[in-house]
Amino acid sequence: MKSTTIIDVAKKAQVSVATVSRVVNGNYPVKEATKKKVLEAIKDLEYIPNIQARELNTQHSSIIGIIVPSLFNTFFAEVVSGIESFATSSGYSLLLTYTKDDPICEKECMNELLMRNVSGIINISPNTERVDSSFFDQMASRIPLVFINSYIKRPAISYVYNDERIGTKIALEHLVSLGHQNICFVRGERSDSYEFKEDVYIEFMKKMGCYNPKNIINVSAGNSIDTVELTAKKIVEFLPNRKDVTALFCCNDLMGVGAVNACRRLNLKIPEDISIMGYDNVSLSHFIEPKLTTMDQNMMTLGWTAASLLMEKIASDNKTSRQVVLQNTLVLRDTTGPCKTNK
Repeated sequence: MKSTTIIDVAKKAQVSVATVSRVVNGNYPVKEATKKKVLEAIKDLEYIPNIQARELNTQHSSIIGIIVPSLFNTFFAEVVSGIESFATSSGYSLLLTYTKDDPICEKECMNELLMRNVSGIINISPNTERVDSSFFDQMASRIPLVFINSYIKRPAISYVYNDERIGTKIALEHLVSLGHQNICFVRGERSDSYEFKEDVYIEFMKKMGCYNPKNIINVSAGNSIDTVELTAKKIVEFLPNRKDVTALFCCNDLMGVGAVNACRRLNLKIPEDISIMGYDNVSLSHFIEPKLTTMDQNMMTLGWTAASLLMEKIASDNKTSRQVVLQNTLVLRDTTGPCKTNK
C-alpha cells in the first residue's frame, strides 16, 4: 500500500504543502478554519508525519542518544525511565546503546550516536578512568554531553551524580553501629563506581584498625546476567574459610542478591549469622526474601535531572555546563542486624 504523503493531505484539504507543514509543526500561525480542514484531512487519510524528513528540513534531531554499560542491571533501566519521562515531555525520543562494560565499545557507541545525528548524548556510568579524556573533550566540542555517575570531570560536559563516597561511608557506619568490624567488600570489574567505593572502604577500615586486603572479593562481571551467580559462587568459596567475617558490603544489589543466595546455600541465617548490605535500591532488592538493606541511588531523579541538563545544553547551543550532586540514603530492610559476637 502506498503511504499517505503531505502532498495527499494538501490536495484533500485544498491548501498548499507549506500550510500543512505549518499545521503539523505548529511553527507558524494558521487561520482556524484552514487548520480545521487540514486536521480533518490528516485524520481521514490517516497521515503520519515523516519525522526524518522534518528533521532534514529543520536540521534539528528530535532524538537523544543513551549509553548504558549493561542491559541486565535494572539500575540502568530505572535511570533510563527517568530520562524518558523528561525527554518525552520535551518532544524527544531515545536511541539506546550499550557497552557491555567495555571502554572500547563505549567509544564506538559514542561515535555511532554522533554519526546518527542525535541532538545530544547521555552516558550512564562511563568508563572515564580507562578512556583517554581527550576523546571526551573532542566529543563534547561537537555534541552536548551529560554524564551520570562519573567522577572524572571535563569542563564542557554536564554531570549529575550521587555522592557514592558519602553513601559508602554511611553504609559502612551502619554496619559498624551494629557491631560489625570484619566486613567483606564485594565488587566487580571495570567501573569507576567500584573503584571509589573500594577507596572509601579501605580508608574507613584502616581508620578502624580492621583492614584486611583478603576481605576484598572481585566477582568480575558486576552488571551482567551472570552477576548474581558469580557472586554466590565466590562467596560460597570464601566464607567457610573466613568465619570471622560477620558482614558483606556489596557494590550493587545484583551482588547483594548473590550474597543472600550464597549464605542460604551455606545454611547461614540472615541477619542473625551474617549481615548483607547492597547498593542502588533497584526493584529486585525488595522482591527477595529477606528484603535487602541497601543505599538508594535515586535512579528516576538521576535520569530526569540528566535529561533536563541535556535540554539546557541543547538550548544554549552547547555553551553551558553544570553539575548536580544527589545524596544516597540508607534503606533499612531485613538483611542487616546486630553482630552475632556482640549479642
